[in-house]
Amino acid sequence: MRISGVDIPDHQIAAQGLTSFYGIGRKKVAKLLELSRVPSHKRISELSRDEVAAITKALESFRTEGDLRKEIRDNIDRLKAIKCYRGIRHIVGLPVRGQRTKCNARTRKGRKKTVGSLTKEAWAKIEAQQKAASVAKNK
Repeated sequence: MRISGVDIPDHQIAAQGLTSFYGIGRKKVAKLLELSRVPSHKRISELSRDEVAAITKALESFRTEGDLRKEIRDNIDRLKAIKCYRGIRHIVGLPVRGQRTKCNARTRKGRKKTVGSLTKEAWAKIEAQQKAASVAKNK
């Protein structure tokens, strides 16, 4: 089934399937189903047209998908523009909410970069670049 541009698997229960909307979690699904007066135990494939219409109408009261993504992006851009602490952390690509970075934060920082001593592959790559530069210089 497709509701407001989002595909929801037919075999899922309504309370689970509606969480596939960006910005709608379990608590908001409960409120959404309460507003639309649809039982939460029903499967998506069992919903009637009237129930789907009621869910769609109730969804309009929540900020979801593109609108929510745009608002979050605008907030982050604002923090970057005013160069506050959190904005600088976003720019540099480090954790924003006070997590430690000495031994963790690989999700945010990316792959490990060796500083100081080089790995064999990195050292070989640098030597190859230096040889190519010296050959080009001598020509």
